[in-house]
Amino acid sequence: MSEYFSMEQFIVSARKYRPQTFKDVVGQQAITNTLLNAIENNHLAQALLFTGPRGVGKTTCARILARKINQEGYDDPYEDFAFNVFELDAASNNSVDDIRNLIDQVRIPPQTGKYKVYIIDEVHMLSTSAFNAFLKTLEEPPRHAIFILATTEKHKILPTILSRCQIFDFKRITVKDAKEHLAEVARSQNITFEDDALHIIAQKADGAMRDALSIFDRVVSYCGTNLTRQAVTENLNVLDFEYYIRVTDLILENKIPELLLAYNDILAKGFDGHHFVAGLASHFRDLLVCKNPATLILLEAGEHAQRLYGEQAQKASQEFLLQGIEIANDCDLKFKTSQNQRLLVELCLMQLASITFDGEKKKLTNL
Repeated sequence: MSEYFSMEQFIVSARKYRPQTFKDVVGQQAITNTLLNAIENNHLAQALLFTGPRGVGKTTCARILARKINQEGYDDPYEDFAFNVFELDAASNNSVDDIRNLIDQVRIPPQTGKYKVYIIDEVHMLSTSAFNAFLKTLEEPPRHAIFILATTEKHKILPTILSRCQIFDFKRITVKDAKEHLAEVARSQNITFEDDALHIIAQKADGAMRDALSIFDRVVSYCGTNLTRQAVTENLNVLDFEYYIRVTDLILENKIPELLLAYNDILAKGFDGHHFVAGLASHFRDLLVCKNPATLILLEAGEHAQRLYGEQAQKASQEFLLQGIEIANDCDLKFKTSQNQRLLVELCLMQLASITFDGEKKKLTNL
């Protein structure tokens, strides 16, 4: 039994690697620099609104800010001023009474440090009457109080609140930044990885660093300490670029029977036809940006993928790609309302394989 209790408790990476200083925050340099300058020049507003998608660092930055403004002239660098930070989740505490309790608390000055910081998460969930009760305090807070409101839905916040806050718009984390951060986390855990494996995780996270770390944990528990692209695509069940490279090769070679078999294989693996068609249009777009060195930066892909894209872009003409995007997009738009979705995609693939480079239709003799 003693063996069982000595097991270390697993802490999810999103918590374990939560940034402790502004310079650790991934992908929000403009905001962290502005906040640092505001603190140094004593220009910090007393009401701040952090908006942006989930998992990009709003609450993390609020906590770092709370610690930073209290550290000035304080001896112990490890003091985290936990007693000076009050977090209220407006999703579950959204009534007038909750806000009145908060306002009563705000009047009392802090025991240590200079400021009390109130972080109100998901502030758009406050009821209108709660917002109104909060207005006066937000407009004239006591000198020791700073409010940081965080929300994913800025458009739901009353203009009267917005006009009283300094607004910071957090952006989605780029695939490149997310990938680099995941690489650091992997190295710190002695995990070896293929560049493309992290790239797929970063893409799947869709701009949220927290999601990227959660997916990373899931994949590590599946693959162990060596993350290969193949293992990651299997675990996340993503249609990875190699499928699209193979399908596009068949299209360029006008191999219709093989194409239909390849699509059958994709459906058999449990992928959705709609997802496949949208991905194919994106793949053509990626090949298009590869054709010109100026637009190459728009291709978000790992090293191995970039090489394969470059090779395929040489084989596909610009006319083919533009027409291909149009046909795939057309199929994408019709998909939801189609009575026979499989046939719709198969037709789309046959049309794609019938585009020739002089713009004529090839005769469908190879069926």
